[in-house]
Amino acid sequence: MEQYLDHFMNYLTVERGLAVNTLEAYGRDLTRYLDFLEKHEVAAVADISATHVLGFLGALKNAGLAPRSRARSLVAVRTFHKFMVAEKIAVANPADRIESMRLMQSLPDTLSPREVERLLAAPVEPTPMGLRDRAMLELLYATGLRVSELVGLRLGDVQVLMGCVRTLGKGRKERLVPVGETALSELDVYLREGRPLLGKKAASLHLFLNRSGNGLTRQGFWKIIKRRALQAGIRKNITPHTLRHSFATHLLENGADLRAVQAMLGHADISTTQIYTHVTRERLRRLHEQYHPRG
Repeated sequence: MEQYLDHFMNYLTVERGLAVNTLEAYGRDLTRYLDFLEKHEVAAVADISATHVLGFLGALKNAGLAPRSRARSLVAVRTFHKFMVAEKIAVANPADRIESMRLMQSLPDTLSPREVERLLAAPVEPTPMGLRDRAMLELLYATGLRVSELVGLRLGDVQVLMGCVRTLGKGRKERLVPVGETALSELDVYLREGRPLLGKKAASLHLFLNRSGNGLTRQGFWKIIKRRALQAGIRKNITPHTLRHSFATHLLENGADLRAVQAMLGHADISTTQIYTHVTRERLRRLHEQYHPRG
């Protein structure tokens, strides 16, 4: 069945245009699935039943995989079999009637507005890297971009007159995200005073450059935000996604429309955005417990 997996992965790459990380996750999950089927001597797609899929999920649970990872594997298996049916390789999807696992979604870590201010103010040095870091942090909080979208920005993606940036999200879907005046101002300083010095060694069209003049990587920015958080005295376990979570949470706390936040985050399904409404409700509950006389 490996030939079918290759065919399916090619479909996800070419026709669906999925991101590299998503493709890798599908590949890992389905390779594990096919190994399970081979171990149980299932040699043809037509021979796979719902019992096999349930057995696979049970094996994942016994192996200690978290509910979220098992749910992701079920999605991969269901999508794979749906493709097999569409290609007329199979007549039915054995995973179609298996209910998706209801996950207790863990609330994403966020920063308070005051912590965000401290983080954004951390890069104070007037060096090219300092100007770059300040611009990146401001832009990330102003737009809620994914880190891959942030480091993937090109010079032409910043629309200063329109006050927005153009980015390619998951599935290579393009969207325009508004940028506030503060972030645009920091970007302007970086482009005038910082980037020309970083770009002397290499001709790169990337917006944010490393010391060598090449585009900054996800890992590079990960180190930057960790270092700047430590510099700001923030003890939380901060990742680039923390600012994305904070962006969405702070918008909703201040009355933003859920659909608008969904569009800015680039979520295909609004249920993904709704996790942030849980964050705001959880915050209200904590405030009630803290300040109400009978909380």
